[in-house]
Amino acid sequence: MNKLLVKHINYRKMKEVILITGASSGMGKSAARILKSQGYQVYGAARRTTEMKDLEAQGIGIVPLDLTQEESIVNCVNTILSKEGRIDVLINNAGYGSYGAIEDVSMEEAKRQFEVNIFGLARITQLVLPGMRTNKEGRIINISSMGGKIYTPMGAWYHATKHALEGWSDSLLLELKNFGIDVVVIEPGGIKTPWGHIAAENLRKTSGTGAYSTMANEVAESMEKNYSGNSLTDVEVLGKVIAEAATVNKPRIRYAKGYMAKPAIFMRKWLGDRIFDKMIMSQF
Repeated sequence: MNKLLVKHINYRKMKEVILITGASSGMGKSAARILKSQGYQVYGAARRTTEMKDLEAQGIGIVPLDLTQEESIVNCVNTILSKEGRIDVLINNAGYGSYGAIEDVSMEEAKRQFEVNIFGLARITQLVLPGMRTNKEGRIINISSMGGKIYTPMGAWYHATKHALEGWSDSLLLELKNFGIDVVVIEPGGIKTPWGHIAAENLRKTSGTGAYSTMANEVAESMEKNYSGNSLTDVEVLGKVIAEAATVNKPRIRYAKGYMAKPAIFMRKWLGDRIFDKMIMSQF
């Protein structure tokens, strides 16, 4: 490759600013490290800033962010814009899964699930779009889940947010086409993180006793078994996928990666509802 072209590409990388939410652990932290190693100006945002000190030591900017608080979201974006003058890529990685029977989960918790996984994500996206439109380029990457295409018992509110994110992202893509802004959805499968154990513990607290106790405890046991085994995909694999989606010239609209992501999405698409229901319930 021409040396002048390489120099130009490297200079552009140094100028591009990438914001990753939920960078205190897992896929977000992995992607932040990879993108920084590739020469990009990376900012990681999360509630637990102390968990990002290792990123800060690598030259990654860290910014506090609570997606349930308007002031926090605005401050996060303004902090970066005041330093860099632009945000070229927004990676909406922050989110969590709340499990429990629909009858048992409080509406307060259900609303919080939507606040973090949808409304907070949408608000921070709104704030970065004006700059991207002015620059006539940019990229929004939304971390969904294979759970945005399938469903499981006891995970209704989590699946509801991810299904919503899929449709929201598709509409956003159409709206931004003429402004040179890409919208990408990443649908992870089973990943080696503490997520499954935390979700199982919360499930037992919410529905481990009462009318749904039998199913709840079976689902929790299954989750713990899966997240204790060796079949799940290493978090670094997803970090690389996120980094690729953030930087390639022409990204795909969707990336499905991780344990059972592609098979589960394929089966949901092509199997009838009753057959898919039986298949899901057989897992528990």
